[in-house]
Amino acid sequence: MTIEEVVLLLKATLPNALTSLQEIVLRSTWDGKTYTSIALEAHYGEERVRKVASHLWQLLSEVWKEPINKSNFREILERRGLNRAQQQLIREFNRTAIAISLEFPCGPVSLDSKFYIPRPPIEQLAYAEIAQPGSVICIKAPKKMGKSSLILRILAHAANLEYSTVSLDFQQADKAVFANIDKFLRWFCANITRELGLEPKLNDYWNEEIGSKVSCSLYFQEYLLPSLKNPLVLVLNEVDWVFEYPEITDEFLSLLRFWYEQAKGVEIWQKLRLVLAYSTEIFLVLRVTPSPFNIGLPLKLPPFTKEQVQDLAQRHGLDWTNGSEVERLMAMVGGHPYLVRLALYSLMGNGGLQRDLEQLLQQAPTETGIYNEYLRQYVLALREQPELEAAFAEVIFATSPVKLEPVVAYKLQSMGLVNLEGEYCTPTYELYRLYFRQLKTRQDENNSRVNQLEKENQQLRVLSSLDQLTQLISRRNFHTYLQIEWQKAAGDCAKRSALRNRIPLSLILCDIDYFKIYNKNYGNTAGDDCLRQIANVIDNCVKRLLGYSSFSQVSTVKSPVCTSDERTSVLVARYGGEEFAILAQTDAMTAISIAENIREQVKALEIPCEYPGMGGLPANVLTVSLGVATMIPESETEPETLINAAEKALIQAKRKGRDRVVLK
Repeated sequence: MTIEEVVLLLKATLPNALTSLQEIVLRSTWDGKTYTSIALEAHYGEERVRKVASHLWQLLSEVWKEPINKSNFREILERRGLNRAQQQLIREFNRTAIAISLEFPCGPVSLDSKFYIPRPPIEQLAYAEIAQPGSVICIKAPKKMGKSSLILRILAHAANLEYSTVSLDFQQADKAVFANIDKFLRWFCANITRELGLEPKLNDYWNEEIGSKVSCSLYFQEYLLPSLKNPLVLVLNEVDWVFEYPEITDEFLSLLRFWYEQAKGVEIWQKLRLVLAYSTEIFLVLRVTPSPFNIGLPLKLPPFTKEQVQDLAQRHGLDWTNGSEVERLMAMVGGHPYLVRLALYSLMGNGGLQRDLEQLLQQAPTETGIYNEYLRQYVLALREQPELEAAFAEVIFATSPVKLEPVVAYKLQSMGLVNLEGEYCTPTYELYRLYFRQLKTRQDENNSRVNQLEKENQQLRVLSSLDQLTQLISRRNFHTYLQIEWQKAAGDCAKRSALRNRIPLSLILCDIDYFKIYNKNYGNTAGDDCLRQIANVIDNCVKRLLGYSSFSQVSTVKSPVCTSDERTSVLVARYGGEEFAILAQTDAMTAISIAENIREQVKALEIPCEYPGMGGLPANVLTVSLGVATMIPESETEPETLINAAEKALIQAKRKGRDRVVLK
């Protein structure tokens, strides 16, 4: 199979279409790209890419009934052919789509693509400017507005003029490169030299006594530029990455300004034509000062007009000549190039039926919509800037334009989230207003629910009664406590961007083996005494392994509330007649260790259990079976998922012969 066949087959097979990020991961992995490069090219966080990829490999393993992962994905599927059923499935899927060659909107639009929409006079201005001696072009726009596509065409035009061209992306630089200005400028010069195919001569021109900036200028003036017959168009892409290092930024930008000014009087510098591209939202969140790129020709990429959106729709094979569909789409996403293209691509992927537009627009501002992955990047960015998050919340809930503090308003405008008219802000697109309003409302509801559960928890301190026999928390109170811990943990996870920082929640279900037969043979009094002994063993094991020294530190007494210190939050409860539950904020390995210790200590009680006429017992003393489940709580998942997993693990422990621990 080819990657196109794989993608088509998955789209035709799966009940839910592939997300945009899943398709990016599939195609990029097929090409042998790393998760790091995928994240950089697609503008997603690497942890997010890894999480989506992990789920994707599990999905593919289920579809093809064998283990599939990143390393064997292409090897396994490339050697397979489509069977008749799969071919028929794809044919039926394709019947609903117009036979055109679609391009998934990821990365720059290729030079030969029919989906590139010119934005006059932007291209003409850029082409004319690079023909000017010593020129500088500054391209600034929020993410996914078409900067890379424009740069691709500027480079192609320069090549047609027989200019030398170099495109340098600062995302490629290791973090160590930004240690100081000397190391940065040496990396800068070395990479340009390599791209030009020249012999590196840094040491011939570098002199620490005159400084890095002068050495760099001499390297260009006396070696690089004289070595070239024609002008050099030097593109500096993703300059935002330099802005994270203010000391280097100030030095580097002043150097570029010096070169620009030198070109006015020194002929050799006129051979250098600079193109700088950066995303204003990243730069302006990091630095409040006005743009330092006040040299050369500034180019701001505008959104598509109605006519351009209609043109693009027709290129996708959609007959939107009456303009009503264009108006409906633009009412949601304006003329944002990426948002428009993703909508058109999704419509054609679903058959090109115009009635699908209504469904797409209804789902657009939700977490099931096609824009969720894109919008989540804004969510993360705003959470890192609480002041901006609060201000934007004010804008999206307002019924009229909002006047914000000038610096805050300027930052939100630069991120592309608001339109700024005078001193007043409105959401840039209806998509942003609806999505973030729903998100904020849901967060408030979750917070309200957590507060309500906290109140119930406080009431349980006074009103709840313990299991009279074992003096452990009852099953009813256990479920209330689980709800509280789940909501709190899910809220904490939502604030943590790195998966490694998330707090797992583990549940251990412990069941006494053949306890009903024990009661029948030895009587209820002996059974009650047995339950008390095992409850005490569980209680002591948990305290010892989690480092608690007194009863007041464990939730096995009078109240289901744990202490608020830095220790692991834990609860022990009587879950059923002969069943116990241990809930702890800890990882799977610790939970398994606790479970194994409980199993061994119960067996060490040596409670005899001889059942006449019954064979296959795990031991001649009373034993327990334990099921363990561990999850990282998510707001989209119910805590019953953890209970179900632990119950399945317990069932497996019994089926495998009892007196054992099983992790699900």
